[in-house]
Amino acid sequence: MGDHTHDTAPTQFVDAGGIRFAYRRFGNQDSGRTPVVFFQHFIGNLDDHDPAIGDGFAADREVILFNNTGVASTSGVVPDTIEQMATDAAAFIDALGLTAADLVGHSMGGLVAQQVALQRPDLVRKLVLVGTGPRGGVGIGESPAEIGALFGVKLPRQEDMWLPILFAPTETSQKLGREYVERIVAREDRDASPFGEQVYAGQGTAIHTYGTTKDPAYAILKSIKVPVLVVNGTDDIIIATINSYILQQFLPDAELILYPDANHGAHFQYPERFVTHTKLFLDR
Repeated sequence: MGDHTHDTAPTQFVDAGGIRFAYRRFGNQDSGRTPVVFFQHFIGNLDDHDPAIGDGFAADREVILFNNTGVASTSGVVPDTIEQMATDAAAFIDALGLTAADLVGHSMGGLVAQQVALQRPDLVRKLVLVGTGPRGGVGIGESPAEIGALFGVKLPRQEDMWLPILFAPTETSQKLGREYVERIVAREDRDASPFGEQVYAGQGTAIHTYGTTKDPAYAILKSIKVPVLVVNGTDDIIIATINSYILQQFLPDAELILYPDANHGAHFQYPERFVTHTKLFLDR
């Protein structure tokens, strides 16, 4: 797979626990570095990952993207709990024959990645949590109606829906957001659309339950012993930026980076910066 890039890596399939998982695997498999597995956000599929980030990592390590259960080209029914999503994700990683991975989780994917670290600490070497928060975090799963409505907008090019969700309303941020959209639509063989009612319902229920199940003093975070890098924008409208502070304060070994003039997709706005910072963290 060393000759493939983010946009040319073929979609492959592996069976685990009765689910046929779709994934793409590319990058430098001979680097001696731990593979990086990316966990996707709400109603996202393989094509919503940023090629600038994937190829940035692939230069010196292996990159693995996947659709979890019931999403797009992966079979099954989307679970309605973060815990089951984590169980399924771990089964996928096991099915690839990996004994350890670095996990990069964005938004809902960050919730799932944390849960994998709790349920299967043997699998996780380091965590990168982007635009996400803890169980019972501030406002998680309780978005106001006007924010929730952003996910239901129908557009001629559906990927443009991500501009107000992931990027700040400033001219500079929206310009960088449009560049992100151009990057994610460039691939010719597209993944199956994830935008079915069952995906919305299952993932929405899982996020709401996880966010509204309070964890006094965020005690559960103390059980995540691996090093964690927390990344966000200065004004995340989907999972409020305060949750990134909470993660950094209550995880035993965490550091925090906030990118300026940025929203929920800060890493997509500054992909080169994100790759540089994350590699420094992963390679220590």
